[in-house]
Amino acid sequence: MTIFTCPVCGEKLDRLDKAYVCKNGHSYDLAGEGYVHLLPPNKMHAKVPGDNQEMTASRRRFLESGAYRLFSDKLNELVRAYSRTKSPIILDAGCGEGYYTGRLREDLFFHGFTPQVFGFDISKFAVKAAAKKYKAISFAVASSFGIPVSDGAADFVLDVFAPVVESELSRVLKPGGTLVLAVPGRRHLYGLKEILYDEPYENESFEADYSGFAFIGCVPAQTDAVISGALIQDLFAMTPYFYKTGAEGVQRLKQVRTLETHLEFDFLIYEKVGENCAGAKS
Repeated sequence: MTIFTCPVCGEKLDRLDKAYVCKNGHSYDLAGEGYVHLLPPNKMHAKVPGDNQEMTASRRRFLESGAYRLFSDKLNELVRAYSRTKSPIILDAGCGEGYYTGRLREDLFFHGFTPQVFGFDISKFAVKAAAKKYKAISFAVASSFGIPVSDGAADFVLDVFAPVVESELSRVLKPGGTLVLAVPGRRHLYGLKEILYDEPYENESFEADYSGFAFIGCVPAQTDAVISGALIQDLFAMTPYFYKTGAEGVQRLKQVRTLETHLEFDFLIYEKVGENCAGAKS
């Protein structure tokens, strides 16, 4: 089964041995790693959109160090708790190199679920890395601003530090489906910002109302961490600060051998509401 749709005509895609094909004859070859490219050329926001190869490698090294495992575990727990079925269809919107997606699928199977898991990201390098490691998950290169997924296809949509396009996230969710957003807490990576900036700042709170969704609650997850050696630069490379830090801050960070910082995620949970949602929890 696939929930992907043709980015040209919007028709459902069928997966064959080496390609995805729609009924209108549009065909998309599977890469050697098993992912499909569903980002039309006219939707490319940059020559190389999303994380490049070096940033993808940095993200994988840092996440696989276990520094963010607490947050991955909490995400897994929330999906289990809010699932209305033992066989949920899950879409990771902005999956990156697959760390959260891969661990979630493994956790669900361990707890007796039989999910179907899909993920997409705008970065070809990230999706390639994800598909190469997590063979049982269907991955695509695609944009959050035009998700190539059927209307009402997913029981869950996950969005971990990725763009929030509420109309698209709502469209691909089933009535009564669950959206889980992971956003940085107020003091997330504050220790890093104390090094990078002369005047470090706390993050703004992120409790937004979205059309078509009912806000269910906020679940925080936080810890203090000590990060050492090359992982410090790997962490820096996977944050927005990598793009907006001045030369002096970059040089200060290069001198640091051990970084002590607070880590804090907020998981914001929403339910899709509106027409045909009555009785969705039965």
